[in-house]
Amino acid sequence: MSPTDAPRLDDTSALPAGIDHAADMVAGMHRFLDAEGRRAAAERASRASIHASSIRARLSRMLGVVDERRPTRFELVTPAGANSSLATGDGYTVHEARWDVLRNVTGAGLLCEPDGVARGNVVALPDCDTTPEAAVSLDGETGGISTLCDALASTGFRVLVPALTSRDDAHSGIPGVRMTNQPHREFVYRAAFEVGRHVIGYEAQRVLAAADAFAASYGEAPLAVLGHGEGGALALYVGALDERFGLVGVSGYFGPREQMWREPIYRNVFGLLTHCGDAELAALIVPRNLIVESCPHPAVDGPPPARDGRGGAAPGRIDTPTDADVAAELERARDLAASGKDFATLVPGSAAFDAEFRAAVATELGASDAADAAAMTLVRPLPDTSARAETQFGELVEDTQALMRESEFARRAYWSDVDATDEATWRASSRDYRERMWVDLIGKLPSAAEPTSPRSRLFCETPAYRGYEVRLDVYPEVFAYGILLVPLGAADGEPRPVVVCQHGLEGRPGDLADPAVQNDAYHQYACRLAERGFVTFSPQNPYIGEDDFRSLQRKANPLGLSLFSLITRQHERIIEWLAGLSYVDAARIAFYGLSYGGKTAMRVPALLEGYCLSICSADYNEWVWKNTSARSPYSYLVTGEYEMFEFDLANTFNYAEMSWLICPRPFMVERGHHDGVAPDEWVAYEFARTRRRYVELGIADRVEMEFFDGPHTINGQGTFDFLHRHLDWPAPG
Repeated sequence: MSPTDAPRLDDTSALPAGIDHAADMVAGMHRFLDAEGRRAAAERASRASIHASSIRARLSRMLGVVDERRPTRFELVTPAGANSSLATGDGYTVHEARWDVLRNVTGAGLLCEPDGVARGNVVALPDCDTTPEAAVSLDGETGGISTLCDALASTGFRVLVPALTSRDDAHSGIPGVRMTNQPHREFVYRAAFEVGRHVIGYEAQRVLAAADAFAASYGEAPLAVLGHGEGGALALYVGALDERFGLVGVSGYFGPREQMWREPIYRNVFGLLTHCGDAELAALIVPRNLIVESCPHPAVDGPPPARDGRGGAAPGRIDTPTDADVAAELERARDLAASGKDFATLVPGSAAFDAEFRAAVATELGASDAADAAAMTLVRPLPDTSARAETQFGELVEDTQALMRESEFARRAYWSDVDATDEATWRASSRDYRERMWVDLIGKLPSAAEPTSPRSRLFCETPAYRGYEVRLDVYPEVFAYGILLVPLGAADGEPRPVVVCQHGLEGRPGDLADPAVQNDAYHQYACRLAERGFVTFSPQNPYIGEDDFRSLQRKANPLGLSLFSLITRQHERIIEWLAGLSYVDAARIAFYGLSYGGKTAMRVPALLEGYCLSICSADYNEWVWKNTSARSPYSYLVTGEYEMFEFDLANTFNYAEMSWLICPRPFMVERGHHDGVAPDEWVAYEFARTRRRYVELGIADRVEMEFFDGPHTINGQGTFDFLHRHLDWPAPG
């Protein structure tokens, strides 16, 4: 065997030396996702004919607005010994109010009640950093909608101003474990995303419950919603979701959403841009009236500063789009609506917005134009807004924890259609779940249609094997790369099994496949396996470069995709290429990954049946708890890995369920007692569900877990035996 002929399968050219393939890979994926974003924007127009009710159902699912709300009425909060009124104005009284929303969630804010019969009801949503008191000018401050709130209340409209979850970080973290600089909205977002909910969805539920409470407390009446900043986003979403709002006003939010990935992560909605930009949301409001103010958006340069051990927040900023971009997005909405009615009005600046909204109230809600705001008089001290904010934040966090605790029962119901009578029925009935995982959880890209065009170069030589760098095309701008180790004599005998060896976070193939590199986590395990006679391939996965790769997840999510959408297709191409090598047995291609490579070991072999077995090292976990727990020191809620969260994973595919999709192929877990990823108890608890599935199918000999007295590392004892046994390759000696 010559040094250059081993890798082949139609090598088209030699691979140049000195390339940073990892940086190239991440940069190429960015370009690919940018192109996918442009394609999604162009294709949204073709979905305009989909019935509005279908789009609303999808939107509700994406926002997690899926829970039945509790029956509710407004309750006026009266402190002991105090007047029920908080303040009085010209013709109206301001009260503290609360209302029930969900099992653990209430709404709270200020209710401006007219002295006579109300002409209509308005939900006014300030930016999330503006208190209801500032929004009605009670505390000496003014918010983006304060003048309009006062004017509407003084004219006889019942105005509710809910409190929203702020961008402050005072309560973000796990006391006694770690506090973070995540905005409250991000902390709720992280836990909610994993359980199929969203901070936007929770606040939408609070607004929708307020609409319920208006009807229950006062009877049916015309209803409007308006908002500024995050309140403007919420007004747009609830206006699109619920036709009870006859008038919608959006200030300081509207515009093109293709750069959503640059915005704060609490605005990230999985799959949104496949169906809805702001124009499509606006089109759902037709034939009702929409008023958009083109004005400065709340300035957000990033999360609160890291300090005193507080860190881990995702980057993200809010910039104001140009007036031309806002106008173009609204024009798209008019084109999409094609209703014959110019339902949308664009106004420049708050004075014009106030006047336009007041005029629209008169027309749409059947009342006279609102008067100018009048001065108010405090009746008693203002409520403790900090305590209210903490309570409202705590309710949302606790609801995510309740959903986390119930998720095993939700998954049981989700998997109720599977047939585990025997191996054949299991294979057949689990096929649908594999497709669901790929489409709904990971995000499914089409198979690669590009020629593979393999390029290789000799990388290293030892007495036991030769190493080659290999690069394979997948999509335009996307390639797979790795190090192939071929034992000497492999090309002269029977085809051999392959072990695909996967590095972890910030790793490179050389960490495990370069005989000159010493790494305490990997122990050159690709080299050790090659010395045992296995062909090995160590791919570069794209989780390298910190925010450079994490922003890939941010670009992918609004398109209904994820990092693993790309990784899975890379591995599909790798399997295809390996299977065609003359010295490889295509039926014996195995996977063995550590840490983030262990995440890959759970997801990719679950989707790609070309891997004949999978070994998950230093990652197998009770993954729902790991991503959702607001109590455990092992939780990702308080770390910088903001890309970990997968929408609605808790109710569909924990690690046991992923392993069921690997079943009936062999599966193994390698676990060090001192691995800081999770405690042994979590790992063993989840693995019991994996093992039971194999036992019930009569194939207990195909599943195994090895505990060893060590840290987050490759142990290479039981796993190597497992590979020799199930790949039918003789062990040395």
